[in-house]
Amino acid sequence: MRLTACFLVIATLCLSAGPGTATGITVVPEGNRHIEQPKIPGASVRRTKAGRTSFDAKYEKVRDLLASDRQLVGKIKSVASAYGIAPIHMVGAIVGEHTYNVDAYDRLQSYYVKAAAYAGNSFQFGHDGESVAEFVARPQFAACTGKNGSYALWSCRERVWDSEFRGRSVGGQSFPDNRFSAVFFQPFFAGQTFGLGQINPLTALMLTDMVSRVSGYERLDENNAAAVYEAIMDPDVSLAYMAASIRHSIDAYRSIAGMDISDNPGLTATLYNVGNPDQRAAVLAAKNQVGEVHWPEENYYGWLVNDKLAELESLL
Repeated sequence: MRLTACFLVIATLCLSAGPGTATGITVVPEGNRHIEQPKIPGASVRRTKAGRTSFDAKYEKVRDLLASDRQLVGKIKSVASAYGIAPIHMVGAIVGEHTYNVDAYDRLQSYYVKAAAYAGNSFQFGHDGESVAEFVARPQFAACTGKNGSYALWSCRERVWDSEFRGRSVGGQSFPDNRFSAVFFQPFFAGQTFGLGQINPLTALMLTDMVSRVSGYERLDENNAAAVYEAIMDPDVSLAYMAASIRHSIDAYRSIAGMDISDNPGLTATLYNVGNPDQRAAVLAAKNQVGEVHWPEENYYGWLVNDKLAELESLL
């Protein structure tokens, strides 16, 4: 069975069995499942060393930014309320991103200034001279056409990329063995995310329906790459996409795995970091078919959030 089909079967099975789905939703315990912090990836270690800093220093810098900028904290609370999540989930994601992926600016205003630098720039999403709009018009993506909503549509397209193109030669053209987002959605350089929320452009396209519905921001389109970058760079809009991402992860684990992760910011931070919450929830649901309860586990990034939870909650 192909991987994409497997996930559909798993998701169907979990509706009729698994922890919590028959008698109610299972609430995931607070705190970390790992006693010690899981290993931090080498790329994050190298990036931090190259900046001549440390994880402790980066954590303290973003913590101090949040502690000193009440305007930012107020915006976080307001946006979290609109999406029905506790603001600590957003704080955890910001802290994780700026501890392990990038270094925080000293002031919120710096994020606005950086966002303004992208306004009006002309570039597009594509690969090897082919725009992403042209690419997803290929017949391999036909099954995605009828998908309802931006998340379902772009998730389908991402699965087609993985199963039909990634690392393969199709019609005499060789495609990189890399993520869809890295190949088609990062015209500056692969692996780059942007702004306060460090949102990936593909993630923004997936979540644009929810953000438009809840926050009223204009829907994003793959044909207007500049608008996508402006959205994820602008701190106000970026916060909405961050909240939407967390909301979707919580909903996915509840509906697919029958588990409520809303009381565990380390888990939502982990999913914010690794992505693909629907697939991960489906895998967890499959594990739990045998009767023994397997809890979702935090990674190194989420572990820090839970470990520092009392301190982070005091910022709110």
